[in-house]
Amino acid sequence: MDATNSETRRFVILISGRGSNMQALVKVLADPALKARVCAVISNRPDASGLEWARRQGLETVALDHRAYASRELFDAALGDAVASFRPDYILLAGFMRVLTDAFVQRFERRIVNIHPSLLPAFPGMHTHRQALAAGVAWHGCTVHFVTPVLDHGPIIAQAAVPVEAHDSEETLAQRVLQVEHPLYARAARWLAQGRVSLDGQGRVSITGNPMRSFWLAADEGRIAPGEQE
Repeated sequence: MDATNSETRRFVILISGRGSNMQALVKVLADPALKARVCAVISNRPDASGLEWARRQGLETVALDHRAYASRELFDAALGDAVASFRPDYILLAGFMRVLTDAFVQRFERRIVNIHPSLLPAFPGMHTHRQALAAGVAWHGCTVHFVTPVLDHGPIIAQAAVPVEAHDSEETLAQRVLQVEHPLYARAARWLAQGRVSLDGQGRVSITGNPMRSFWLAADEGRIAPGEQE
């Protein structure tokens, strides 16, 4: 999708828990310099604490308990109808702990964006930090990508890397990756809101202005580098 700069982009965010990435996305998309609107935050868990945070920001929320549906297909059909009612340009997965069915992904083709805690195509699926430590890699990180029917295998928008240290555990490595997840996803969301992201005929991402799309954890932790002039 490549909207014109005159349009207001509409976003729906899907979460399953506290939604720390969701909070970073909401904050960046609230920038008055952007023509963007978070139309709703939707969760498959009614008790997700991120829903309460979203309500406090004045955002519309929807809770659809996946346990109330007899099959994954029935839940995804209901979820799709809920999402479609907000007419989103993009659907941002922010800690949404459900594998989406092919039918859902195809319904919103090229509009679903996810952040995965590894440098894809390495370590798809669950327990990515455990996989990275077992493989003995020197670098780990996260990837913002478009969602396709193949799990954790879609066109890459941006990536951020962190070093793997000698005495890392899954927990310490996960925390280091989280430090780059928030700013990376926020940056990608800004590009989407600006209408700068498109897919070419081979399904590869291009971004107007050709900004840097690879980052690493800066010395003053919590910042990604290098940055572009915005």
